[in-house]
Amino acid sequence: MNKSGKIYVVGIGPGKKADMTFKAYEAMEKSDIIVGYKTYTDLVKEYFPETEIKSSGMMKEVDRCTEVLKLAKSGKNVALISSGDAGVYGMAGIMYEVIDEKDDMEIEVIAGVTAANAAAAIVGAPIMHDYVTISLSNLLTDWELIKKRLELAAQGDFIISLYNPKSKGRTTQITEAQQIMLKYKSKDTPVAIVRNAGRENEEHEITTLEKMLDSEINMLTIILIGNSNTFVKKRKMVTPRGYEKKYEY
Repeated sequence: MNKSGKIYVVGIGPGKKADMTFKAYEAMEKSDIIVGYKTYTDLVKEYFPETEIKSSGMMKEVDRCTEVLKLAKSGKNVALISSGDAGVYGMAGIMYEVIDEKDDMEIEVIAGVTAANAAAAIVGAPIMHDYVTISLSNLLTDWELIKKRLELAAQGDFIISLYNPKSKGRTTQITEAQQIMLKYKSKDTPVAIVRNAGRENEEHEITTLEKMLDSEINMLTIILIGNSNTFVKKRKMVTPRGYEKKYEY
């Protein structure tokens, strides 16, 4: 009977080698097989030309985890990859759900640079204080619940990072989200729109909550909405932590 292999659930960050952690790269290097959504495997395959890569399309998350488990049981070390961090809208949770209590299998989750963090670094320092991430995709979460989370986050004056803001089939959610934000936040609140963060064709702009829908927004966009103290300086978006009050500089 073969000894079971190991499962690495790897966050690859935006996808370029420079934006991966050493640990993430080493896990993929040590793996016999890399498994992931085709968009993500395409990002890493140039770095591992000798490694077997198995790709699948969207909406195949459970199938991927089942295949990874089967491969690991056969004695293979497998890297299951997600963009950003595997534990933030990624594959880590599903992998733990799929594995059985009786499976004698080691799983290691390896952190990666999230889309929100990558986007924030591009536009300055917008998430220096308390912030929340909310996905506007209602494929897995009821839209009424998402709206409630938007309401409460806006009321709490959080900096808000919006994932999956718009797709060809979902065009109204971002408009509703903006309307909810405008109930509690100033129309002049700085907003960063970042497309393809850390990837080819990266683009960004800083606008306001009132004008944010004038920008191009798609599934590869992260939107960062500031709090009541966020400002723009030298074309960068900054949320102060409060040091100026403490140290009076």
